[in-house]
Amino acid sequence: MKQQAANAAIFFADDAYLTDRPKLMGRQSAGEGFLRGFVRHSGVDEFRCVVSTPKAAQSFAGLCRKFGAGSSRVSYALGHELHAIGDLGTLYLPGPMIAEMAWKRGRGDPSAFSLFGITHTISSHGAIDAIADMLTAPVEPWDMLVCTSRPVLQAVRRLLESEGERIARRFSGKMPLLPQLTVVPLGVDADALRPNGVERKQWRDRLSIGDDDVVFLFVGRLSFHAKANPFPMLLAVQEAQRQTGKRVHLVQAGWFANAAIEAAFRDSAAALCPDVLCHFPDGRESDVRRGIWHAADIFISLSDNIQETFGLTPIEAMASGLPSIVSDWDGYRDTVRDGVDGFRVPTRTPPPGFGTDLAVRHEEGIDNYDKYIGYGSLFVSVDIDATVKAAVLLARDKDLRTRMAGRAIERVRSDFDWAVIVRQYQELWTQMRQKRGSARSNQAIRNVSIVNPRRADPYWLFSEYPTCAVSAGDIVSKVEGIDEQETQFRLRGCSVTNFGYGSVLSAEACDAILRFLTSNKAVSVSDLAGAISENTYPAATVRTLLFLEKIGLIRIAPGNTASI
Repeated sequence: MKQQAANAAIFFADDAYLTDRPKLMGRQSAGEGFLRGFVRHSGVDEFRCVVSTPKAAQSFAGLCRKFGAGSSRVSYALGHELHAIGDLGTLYLPGPMIAEMAWKRGRGDPSAFSLFGITHTISSHGAIDAIADMLTAPVEPWDMLVCTSRPVLQAVRRLLESEGERIARRFSGKMPLLPQLTVVPLGVDADALRPNGVERKQWRDRLSIGDDDVVFLFVGRLSFHAKANPFPMLLAVQEAQRQTGKRVHLVQAGWFANAAIEAAFRDSAAALCPDVLCHFPDGRESDVRRGIWHAADIFISLSDNIQETFGLTPIEAMASGLPSIVSDWDGYRDTVRDGVDGFRVPTRTPPPGFGTDLAVRHEEGIDNYDKYIGYGSLFVSVDIDATVKAAVLLARDKDLRTRMAGRAIERVRSDFDWAVIVRQYQELWTQMRQKRGSARSNQAIRNVSIVNPRRADPYWLFSEYPTCAVSAGDIVSKVEGIDEQETQFRLRGCSVTNFGYGSVLSAEACDAILRFLTSNKAVSVSDLAGAISENTYPAATVRTLLFLEKIGLIRIAPGNTASI
C-alpha cells in the first residue's frame, strides 16, 4: 500500500507569494516558487491555506489552479480557526514567525500540529526579534526553523545562544532550550529554466547582441546600498572587454527604487565600463524574469550586503546553463562551487566589534534600515583582482563556459530542483509528526492551554477595572414596559451599538434570550446559559447578556457570588 505523502497547511498572504509587485523582493520570488513546486511535486490530494480573509483564500486557490492543482481539493481556514488544520499535521510559514504562531496555537492543544518556518532576510529588527522570541514562546520540539544556508544557520544559532545566555543570567536559571534548526536551500523549477536556443536568439536579437558577443548578466534588485554594489562588477566587465577584444555586454535585469538610484547605476556604468554595452531591462516584467537568462553567457552577482541570506538568482543562473561569478558571501557559498560551475570571489569585512556604532545608530532611529545595511556594506570589500581574473577567463574561454554550464545544470537538478526540496520538506514533516505523536500520548501536555500574557483576554488583564464581573448566580430579568418597536431599535437600529453583529455578536442569540426571559421572569445566569446553549457557561451567551444589559433590555441583579 502506497504511503500517503506528508502534507502541510500553507500560511498565505499575497505579499509573501505574489511576484506582480511594484517592489519585487527575493522572498516573494521564493514564496511563489515554493508554492508552484509544492503543488506540482508534493503528491497530496488537498491544498489548504490559513488566511486572514476569504479574499486571500481566493487568491491562494487561484494560484494553486494556475500551478496545476487539477482536481485536488483547495480549502482554507481563517487565522482564528487555526486548530482546524490539525489533521494535516504541519503549518508552513513563509518566514521565521514561529514564536507568534506558537502563542496562537497555545490557545488549544500544543501538540495538535507542528510549525515549520523558513528564513529569508534576517538582518532586520523584525526578523531578529521573531527568531529570538522563539526562546520564550511556547515553541515545542516538534517545531522547526529552516535556514536556507549554512552561514544563516550559524548566524541564527549565534543569536539564539547569545540571547539564551542573557536570559539564563537574568533569571539565574538554566539555558533555555533551543528550537530545532536545520538547513534546506531554496529551490527552482529546473525544467522551466533549461537552456533554450530559440529564446536565446530572440532575446539576443531583442537586445542587438551578436552571435560572438559575450554577455554578462546580473538579475535582481538594483540597489547599491541594499543588494550589491556594482563597482567591482563594472571594473571587471570593462577589463574583460579590454583584454579579450570581444564585444562585451552587461545586462542588469532588475528594478530601481527611485530615480536617484537609477541615475547612480547608469552614471557609474558610463564612468567605469565606458566600452561595454549596458542594458537595464525591467526585471519585474514576467517575460524578463523568465527569459533574460537565455540571452547571457556568464552570470555575475557580487553581493556584499547583510540582508542577503541565500541568493536565489545564482541557482536560477545555474539551471539556465550559465557559469557564475559570485562573491564568496553567505548563501552563495553553498551554491556555486569555486572552479567547478563558476568562481567565488573572496570578500572581507571588519572584525567583530567594529560595527557596534552602526547597530546603535539604527536602534536609536538615527539611521533607518536602508541606511543601516547600506553603511554596513560600505565596509565589505569584494576582491577586485579576483573578479577581473574570473571575468576575463570566462569571456575568453567558451569551452570553459560550456563545461561549467553542464556541471551547473547537473548540480541544480540533483540538489536545488523543487522536486528535491519538497521531498526534503516532507521528510522533515514526517519526522516532526513522529515527535508530536509521542507528545500526544502525554495527557498532561494535551490539557495545557498556553496564554500569551502580552495578548491576553482583556477581561482578565484588566479585571481590576470594573466594579464587578457577572457571576453564575446573578439573577437575570427582562425590563418591562419597552414595546417591540423600541426593542428592535435598540437591538438593530442604533448605530452606536449594532456594529458587532456578524462578528462578535449574534442577533439570533439576542432574540433567543429575550424570548426565554418572556416566559421565565427571573433566572440565574447559569440556568439561562444552560437553557439557551446547552453549555453551562459559554462565553458568547454570557457576553450577549451583558450586551442586552448595556442597551437596557435586561437587568442583571447580584445573586450568589459563584464565579463563572
